[in-house]
Amino acid sequence: MESEQAILALAALAQSTRLGVFRLLVKHEPDGLAAGDIAKALAVPQNTMSAHLAILARAGLVMSARKSRSIIYRANLPAFQDLTSFMVEDCCGGRAELCAPAAGCKPVRARRARITA
Repeated sequence: MESEQAILALAALAQSTRLGVFRLLVKHEPDGLAAGDIAKALAVPQNTMSAHLAILARAGLVMSARKSRSIIYRANLPAFQDLTSFMVEDCCGGRAELCAPAAGCKPVRARRARITA
């Protein structure tokens, strides 16, 4: 990945709504979500959401495909992996074991059971 592409991707994620969109799409992999469903989930007007999705798409972080009358958006996980790899490629002076597990998925946090009396 080139520096300019990394800057574009980081700039796209450096806004709360777009970061929320990307995280929401990651949660809905591999099926993705329709643009209207994303807007509803984040309580953002659809025209505003369209602008945010366009910025994420230009940065290469989301992909879209038409499905019937909807446009389904998905997180571009390989592009995000490239970005994170770019960010840590010179990590720890070439001693990758010091950076582990920087590129791994975190396990989903277990929810505590509610005890009702």
